[in-house]
Amino acid sequence: MSHPRPIFDALTAEIDRSIVGWPGGAVAAAAIAWFAGHARDLPWRHRDTTAWGVLVSEVMLQQTPVVRVQPAWHAWMARWPEPADLAGEPVAEAIRMWDRLGYPRRAMRLHACSAAITASHGGRVPDDVTILRGLPGIGTYTAHAVAAFAYRQRHPVVDTNVRRFVSRAVGGQADAGDVTTSADLRATEALLPEDPERAAQASAAFMEIGAVLCTARSPRCDECPLRTGCAWRSLGVPLPDAPSRRRQTYAGTERQIRGALLATLRQSLHPVDQAHLDLSWPEPERRAKALATLLADGLVTEISDGVYALGSPS
Repeated sequence: MSHPRPIFDALTAEIDRSIVGWPGGAVAAAAIAWFAGHARDLPWRHRDTTAWGVLVSEVMLQQTPVVRVQPAWHAWMARWPEPADLAGEPVAEAIRMWDRLGYPRRAMRLHACSAAITASHGGRVPDDVTILRGLPGIGTYTAHAVAAFAYRQRHPVVDTNVRRFVSRAVGGQADAGDVTTSADLRATEALLPEDPERAAQASAAFMEIGAVLCTARSPRCDECPLRTGCAWRSLGVPLPDAPSRRRQTYAGTERQIRGALLATLRQSLHPVDQAHLDLSWPEPERRAKALATLLADGLVTEISDGVYALGSPS
């Protein structure tokens, strides 16, 4: 559906001087105060978590719920507490360890990141956003998140939850749309305190409010610390008929077939022959197509005729 952003985009030019319903700085102050007493106790938020731990969490959390990420994150960090630990093992082990988190190319990206960090940055996750963005598979969001949450810097950390929260609180729009724009980054950055530590706290608070209170379909406005000054609540704009991003089905999709093939390979410590792999899925044509995409992505390699293993050829 089309999405009315003109009001929101126009507001970004004035947001640094006037927040709808709020004096300057009050949005961050209210969010930080709420976060201090209501934030979920997530392991990657602990102050003793390394920048590598933050980076791993951010990659794992892409398109995956927190409840599934927590045990996987603990297992990953126990095995590979530093980038060099992961870089020293084959990429197949990263894919195996990824298990059923979904979108397993993320495991390959983390392995490539660990290798780059080890080879070019002395094993230390960089603290510069531009350098972070130069790492394999790291985009603006992840670079900003690592810089803010690991190094306590002032950067707009804008995911779906933050976009929705800012769009409602400041722009009066019920839905932020599908894609992060430069206007989203400017609007969020304008809400951050100048002090880097406070800005990092605000970034975490905005994300938490968007995730647990200012949700897409069932917002808990009465519990929100910004309820008295929220532009969306003040304007009475209704929720859209359906969320702008529809939940993708999984059963019977190519993703499920790929997952079944990868599960068979993960369960074996040795290469798997075609006959064994064929037991993973009953439809030959669809199974062959899924296997072809896994080979193309480098998640699987054919080490000899009809014999397969995790990872790309060394």
